[in-house]
Amino acid sequence: MDPLDASYPGWRAFAESVPDGIVVVDGAGVIRGLNQRLARLAGRDSAALLGTPLSQLIATDRRDRHDRHLAAFFADPVARPLGRDLDLRLVNVAGESLAVDISVSPLAVGTETWGIATVRDVSSERDAQAAHREMEQRFQMAFENSMSPIIFTDLDDNIVAANDSFCEMVGYRREELIGGDSRIFTYPEDVGITEDSHRQMLEGRADKMRYVKRYLHKDGRVIVVEVSRSPARDAHGNILYYVISERDITEERALTSQLSHQALHDPLTGLANRALIEDRLSQARSRVARQGGLGAVMILDLDDFKGVNDTHGHLVGDQLLIEVARRLEDVSRSSDTLCRFGGDEFLYLAEGLHNPGEAESVAARLLAALDEPFSIAGALIEQHASIGVVVWDDASPDRDQVVEEADVALYEAKRHGKGRHVLFSPSMYQRAVTRMSHLHELREALLAGQLSMHFQPIVDTTSTEVVGFEALMRWLHPERGLVPPAEFLPLAESSELIVELGAFALREAVLAATAWEPSAGGVLPYVSVNVSAHQFRDSGLVDLVAAALAEGGLDPARLVIEVSERDALSDVVSAVATIEALSGLGVGVALDNFGAGFASLSYLVRLHPRYVKIDHAFSRPAIDNVYNDALLESIVGLGAKLHLPILAEGIETSDQLGRLRRFGCEISQGFLFSPAVPASDVAAMIAELREAVASTRD
Repeated sequence: MDPLDASYPGWRAFAESVPDGIVVVDGAGVIRGLNQRLARLAGRDSAALLGTPLSQLIATDRRDRHDRHLAAFFADPVARPLGRDLDLRLVNVAGESLAVDISVSPLAVGTETWGIATVRDVSSERDAQAAHREMEQRFQMAFENSMSPIIFTDLDDNIVAANDSFCEMVGYRREELIGGDSRIFTYPEDVGITEDSHRQMLEGRADKMRYVKRYLHKDGRVIVVEVSRSPARDAHGNILYYVISERDITEERALTSQLSHQALHDPLTGLANRALIEDRLSQARSRVARQGGLGAVMILDLDDFKGVNDTHGHLVGDQLLIEVARRLEDVSRSSDTLCRFGGDEFLYLAEGLHNPGEAESVAARLLAALDEPFSIAGALIEQHASIGVVVWDDASPDRDQVVEEADVALYEAKRHGKGRHVLFSPSMYQRAVTRMSHLHELREALLAGQLSMHFQPIVDTTSTEVVGFEALMRWLHPERGLVPPAEFLPLAESSELIVELGAFALREAVLAATAWEPSAGGVLPYVSVNVSAHQFRDSGLVDLVAAALAEGGLDPARLVIEVSERDALSDVVSAVATIEALSGLGVGVALDNFGAGFASLSYLVRLHPRYVKIDHAFSRPAIDNVYNDALLESIVGLGAKLHLPILAEGIETSDQLGRLRRFGCEISQGFLFSPAVPASDVAAMIAELREAVASTRD
């Protein structure tokens, strides 16, 4: 009979009713009784365990500690736990170990003191504790080693923990932060942002929050941060503390600001670009609608800027645009906006005006800013501009039409001589519409073959033998008949169409000249082709001439490019370069309208044209007197001394021809000899001229 049953009737029923293992050991630690739960934990039969030492069930590496504590128990038998502190492990028959807690209490059996112990399987609990400890360690490592700045704050928003990344971001040591709030490093004006977010979360109005604020680094730098704040809660949902993750976005914001600036500003000058000025113009129109008053838009276009690029190169041209922008900025009003509208165009938006005169005063001030020459790369550059001005109120047309009207006024300023400003009026718009219609019509005429070249003879003044022809463009309109060149050429010169017309004139003139027969003296006549100022300063002119010569197969010596004296002398450096390049091809250059305006005699030697065409005011003056004769004689004499032939145009009478012969003028041109005729009539015209000359000799 089990000794326990004799000493403690009902013990077996009790032992089997509890969920833990029950084992009774004598003073030597030998098992005297156990329940089935312990047998199952040990993986052995109950009978096999009776009479064996309890220590055999304990893992070998923990057995000594178990035995010492069990001996200490029997030396002083009081109830005590053995396993929780010793981390005991029970080994079953398969060699598997289970974490167990053992609690031993004294048990009197007869005259002996035995021990009764409960053995509880705590494997799951220990595993959960280990997992919890591992999670805590991982969390601590993630917190400490995270590259993201993180702090924990209590319910009063005082800092209870801060990682190294946060300390590095604000420049304070952990000891300086713990226990204090965020005001130590918060930008003064942003303190309220933190307080408001904390209040909202504490009152339950927000569970998570994200906001941007500024910090002050310990060294004084301003830092822009993105803050993410969320609460840590217990099992009942109560807030324990706050987890605040931060991100330094200072550089990101600076880059965003830089990209925004680049998107809205011209990269060369730093001025507002089209996108920004359109927004500013919309805002200005809204203000005028609300507050009244006037606004003005001014388009400023640099006069003949292309010549700067062609003469000095694009790097100098870019630098000139920068310098122009700085000067215009210096005289701009703080309430206004200056924009680089594109190329060499600037747009100026003026606000808060009371009358159109104020707008004109602003325009005059902008033009005056360009009066002084620009010194760039060792060169002094004169650069002026024209301005179109439109003044508008709350009843004016939309934004796009206001800009369009300013552009119309700009055209009028250019048409009246450049270097000035013109205020828009409705009548200008109708002229602009008409001009655009005529330009379209002229472009269509070029495509439809309505344009052709006619040729007027240039003769030797003494013999009246033809030495050359001037190519003159004619437009035969199907309805309007012959359109005067004075009507359509200035129109073309105001647009890029002049380039196409110039190329057409050059090709047609070269092709016509290849068919001409030699004169009676065996001289093949040359052909002179007029080019506009725009063409003459175009860097592609020389290539265009070379291509036309190659296509027509004409001797370059038989081609003369004719440019007005004014256009050539407006930029002597560029003119010299162009003349030298054409001379390299074997092509000559003639100065037209000499003496009509500039008459800069000192430049004649430098330019050294093939011949000089004097204005008709010298060859057929309105009033005959000795002073006109003296002036003509001086010009012809100067040409002789400089070895520059003088061509007198507009000769209509025999008396005018005789006057030229008397003063020694070498070549002449005019209706006295022939008007300009189509290429198909050149041969007949030469024959008639020879016959007329022969008849006068007879």
